[in-house]
Amino acid sequence: MDKQTQVEIPQDAFDWYDEYAHGGIDRRTFLARLGTLAIAGLTIGAVSNALIPNYALAEQVSFNDEDITATYAEFESSKGHGKGRGYLVVPSDVGSSAPVVLVVHENRGLNPYIKDVARRLAKIGYVAFAPDALHSLGGYPGNDDEGRAMQKSLDRVKIEQDFIAAAQYLKQHELSNGKLGVVGFCFGGYISNMLAAALPDEIDAAVPFYGTPARSGIEQIKGPLMLQFAELDKRVNATWPDYEAALKANSAKYEAFVYPGTNHGFHNDSTARYDKDAAELAWSRTTAFFDKHLKG
Repeated sequence: MDKQTQVEIPQDAFDWYDEYAHGGIDRRTFLARLGTLAIAGLTIGAVSNALIPNYALAEQVSFNDEDITATYAEFESSKGHGKGRGYLVVPSDVGSSAPVVLVVHENRGLNPYIKDVARRLAKIGYVAFAPDALHSLGGYPGNDDEGRAMQKSLDRVKIEQDFIAAAQYLKQHELSNGKLGVVGFCFGGYISNMLAAALPDEIDAAVPFYGTPARSGIEQIKGPLMLQFAELDKRVNATWPDYEAALKANSAKYEAFVYPGTNHGFHNDSTARYDKDAAELAWSRTTAFFDKHLKG
């Protein structure tokens, strides 16, 4: 799905999808709103199907790729849900150690897109670990609506503690070179900001994609952070001025990028929100940032 597909869908539809995906409206209301639009040549079903992820599209690196080995690993989370589980992807030529990156999903559990992001990182030399916040409920259920409801049912503080435990597990992993990065998307962007605040001495580089600030501890953030924003993402962008002021007051190391004409979720290549040019630029900046701070 490219920019041309995005242009054909009215911006209102993207805004309503964001509201729906983040619990502001239910599916019925979302579809009813789509029905009020006059979309030339596109049915309501076609628009909704374009906006809702099709994970068959989200595989840039196969789990059978000979350059990586993908498995699952469990970790202890005494302050969270007791135990956590995630998708662990290791470069085939890892040797004795490598930099490690925690990959954090959106508000619906460990879906195929996030697994593919972990594989992309392993393909270029990182040990990547993508925890599933839904592990205590049996794991990502295979569809986003159910996954979103499951994640919403969990205690958010315990979810945060699970990701803190996952970050500590990964940093101490037998293959870790001691350098830990984190990258997250949407809710995962929030978790990336939260980890930078909660573990300022353990997170060596954080890249939140369209994530809101940590709810506490911003004054502890040291960075470095690379913050990625979508220009049309009003909900998240409204939080940035105050967050940036706090980072400046704390003399935290950070850089921020806004990608013109993009919507929340522009990196996710399984939906019409995907913007290929912006996604590739943001990802190249992300990997260069990790190379600088984790491989050096």
